[in-house]
Amino acid sequence: MKLYCADCLEILPLLEPGSVDAVVTDPPYGMGPKVLHRPGGKRNKWAKLFSEGAPKWDMETADKALHLSLSMAAIAIVWGGQFYSLPKSRGWLVWDKIVRKFSSGHCELAWTTLEQPIRAFNYSRGQLVYENKLHPTQKPLPLMLWCLNFLHDSVTILDPFMGSGTTGVACIRTGRKFIGIEIERKYFDIAVKRIKAELERFPLFEDKVIAEQATLFEESDQCQ
Repeated sequence: MKLYCADCLEILPLLEPGSVDAVVTDPPYGMGPKVLHRPGGKRNKWAKLFSEGAPKWDMETADKALHLSLSMAAIAIVWGGQFYSLPKSRGWLVWDKIVRKFSSGHCELAWTTLEQPIRAFNYSRGQLVYENKLHPTQKPLPLMLWCLNFLHDSVTILDPFMGSGTTGVACIRTGRKFIGIEIERKYFDIAVKRIKAELERFPLFEDKVIAEQATLFEESDQCQ
């Protein structure tokens, strides 16, 4: 279990070849003036955070980081993959948010390397209120658990755009190892807190997890 507070373009080249079984990530996408306002010109409560975060991850830079990440493993699930220069896929995943009137997008798509028909997950975005949403684009934990169900033989999961750490929490729940990278100190600290709490609730790897926690928190000082 390793977390890095840094630019993933700097960390990814340092990872050992073969150290990752799959990439499961939610890179920045769909961020722009049109999505920062609700109908009638009113800014939604996440608009400021979107505006502040966007300059660090323009789509060209994010695309470069994403492709570097995908070179680490043959298996991948990438939310918002339709916004990036990725090859054709038949194994798309669909998150149906169910609620239509109060959601900017009725569904979200994930590009995958999975050789299977399209699969859909029904889960109202409104339910995130009860999950204590901590990040503008935070995905529901049940959604990420569902994603991991498709990765039967993948033990170590990489998320180069970790955000608030939901993928890491899902990995702990399913007995997997996790490598997470997040450039924003605020969200990195949130991810560390969430993952630490999850490790305390589900000490699946016993002594090994306890030993690696020291590494995890020492690396938190790398944040710029």
